[in-house]
Amino acid sequence: MAGYRKLGRTSDQRKAMLRSLVTSLLNNGKIVTTEARAKEVKKIAEGLIALAVKEKDNFETVTVTAKVPQKDKDGNRVKEVVDGKKVTKFEEITKTVKKDNPSRLHARRQMLKVFYPVTKVPTEGAGRKKGTNAVDMPAKMFDEIAPKYVNRQGGYTRIVKIGQRRGDGAMEVLLELV
Repeated sequence: MAGYRKLGRTSDQRKAMLRSLVTSLLNNGKIVTTEARAKEVKKIAEGLIALAVKEKDNFETVTVTAKVPQKDKDGNRVKEVVDGKKVTKFEEITKTVKKDNPSRLHARRQMLKVFYPVTKVPTEGAGRKKGTNAVDMPAKMFDEIAPKYVNRQGGYTRIVKIGQRRGDGAMEVLLELV
């Protein structure tokens, strides 16, 4: 007997579909899908959440100084003339940055193997590129999702049956984060 459901698809199509569903679930918090798909997605999602919970606090805080170009009120770089050439003016700023320890970096890379890139589009500018932001899914896992489940020993998702789908009668379920 197989260790997983084949879902009537070739392996590359199945993997792509499951990656997409896991990304949607962890980005939005819930998805509506068929029961068989939900059970497969649940396995993958719970593993990723467990990984995030384990590596949540495994980082160092480092203070970094960086040279940043000065900008005017329009957002353009400020230039000054030195020896007959235009040169950009720089200022030094100090930042505090999270530096992943090796095991957290490995966990981040394992998550990136599963997640598809996610873009957040503002509601008022729908259909436009301006104002869209890329969502860092591993950072969202470590900073938002993992802290909710620190005291929980598994069981991070819930499957709620909705009913049968009109077209083919497949059982539809709501898969959500608890």
